[in-house]
Amino acid sequence: MAPRPYAVDRIAGIVRPRVRVSPPPSGLTVDWDVAVPVRDGTVLRVNVFRPSGGDRLPVILSAHPYGKDALPRRGPRGYRASPQFRMLRQTAAPAFSAWTSWEAPDPAYWTARGYAVVNADLRGCGRSDGIGELLSRLEAEDVYDLVEWAAAQRWSTGRVGLCGVSYLAMSQYGAAALQPPSLAAICPWEGLTDVYRDLLYPGGVREDGFIRLWSRQLGAQRLAYAIRTEQLARPLRDGFWRSLTPDLAQITAPMLVCGSFSDQNLHTQGSFRAFAQVGSAQKWLYTHRAGKWAAFYSEDARATQHRFFERFLKEADSGIEDQPPVRLAVHDTRDAPLEVRFESAWPPRGVRWRELPLRADGGAVRFATRDGHARFSWTFDEPVELSGPMALRVGVGLAGARDANLFVAAEKRRGGRSVPFEGSYGFGRDHIATGWLKLSHRELDDRASEPHAPVHRHTSRRPLDPGELATVEIALRPSSTAFRPGDELHLVVRGRWPWARNPITGAFPAAYEPSPDATVTLEPTGARLLVPALAR
Repeated sequence: MAPRPYAVDRIAGIVRPRVRVSPPPSGLTVDWDVAVPVRDGTVLRVNVFRPSGGDRLPVILSAHPYGKDALPRRGPRGYRASPQFRMLRQTAAPAFSAWTSWEAPDPAYWTARGYAVVNADLRGCGRSDGIGELLSRLEAEDVYDLVEWAAAQRWSTGRVGLCGVSYLAMSQYGAAALQPPSLAAICPWEGLTDVYRDLLYPGGVREDGFIRLWSRQLGAQRLAYAIRTEQLARPLRDGFWRSLTPDLAQITAPMLVCGSFSDQNLHTQGSFRAFAQVGSAQKWLYTHRAGKWAAFYSEDARATQHRFFERFLKEADSGIEDQPPVRLAVHDTRDAPLEVRFESAWPPRGVRWRELPLRADGGAVRFATRDGHARFSWTFDEPVELSGPMALRVGVGLAGARDANLFVAAEKRRGGRSVPFEGSYGFGRDHIATGWLKLSHRELDDRASEPHAPVHRHTSRRPLDPGELATVEIALRPSSTAFRPGDELHLVVRGRWPWARNPITGAFPAAYEPSPDATVTLEPTGARLLVPALAR
């Protein structure tokens, strides 16, 4: 049977979300709403799930702001999962038990394998006391104290691991950087590590879509500050944003991190940054280009998580240490990967950094920020794989304004048609990779930058002078894509976000601040796209 058209499939997913929720398992001891005092006397509350009996167990802990008790509810047609599964398209049906809160490990899965599961409300959230400070040092200290509390319980072996998706990954980094003595392993599954660069202002361009949805989701919690309010008030990467950025080099616990090639608007960059920068001597990277929740709850991912925790929470010979550190999923098209293999490094050691020159007949290329674009293309004569980040260097001028936002996309075309890939928030018509840059934020952080991975400082603004041609560097986020002979790679540069925001065919909820009306000039002479090429 031929696949349904994209829009039809999307509507079907809204009417009946692709989620399978099973009844809670029997034979467990569940302690609801347990009070845990932290170092300043504030009481946090947790739910504890463990097999009945007197065995001491290693602990898998998650902490988040979404409410540990917001569990799937039973209706006349079975359990109903979070409404977010309706809003955001699924690539496959995530399967978990009715005791699984949003983006958390499934207690049914882990208790059946001999673990206790602790799910915590962060300070100021759910049923915990206090006023929360998201991503702060205070929050990291709270998670540290939760780890040490779990290790000290009579039913615990004293070895604790952290696990969870998105914010439940983000809350791991700050705590792990403080090195709790009982923290034996962390498994951050798709979590940003620099909230300014990864989400709020990628390339200095203000995000205006997902942040509104997320802010509404957090609106019921008791928080010292609202991220959206701070975003609007702090357009530069000042001391406040730096204070919310964990010191990854201080993390020494073994780590299994998930790096998604699909979540370019949110978690991709931060996850690969974590793999590169943590101080852990034992670390693994699990890549994929599927949906966030479908991947986390999949059989393959959970088997990898299980081998990881068996080794570092139970000290068993699980085979994880015999596995090369990078699981690489290479895609030819959107759906099933063309190949899954293991590599010793990211980017793969065999990558050859190849400069693709930007060519344009007639010299400089001009386009209007409102509705224009520039396009450059290359055709591959031999099979090739691009696995790693990309980086654009090009001269840019402006007429009619002194600043503008550039949105850069790497697109694959075959037989004259664009090949769609999985993107953020369930958007299934995305490009291979995306990059952003506000031109006034073009100053590089030379200490953090590499030719294939430019990093901008974002600490001051430098608008373009009239007639100025500025050389800019724009990072495109990591991906892994195979090309056949005759396939084309297109580089598209625009002054606006290219996708509609509607929830049926668009990239809902992603949206970014528009550029002022202006004309952009790109100077191809000396410009190049740096790509990570592997022969196939």
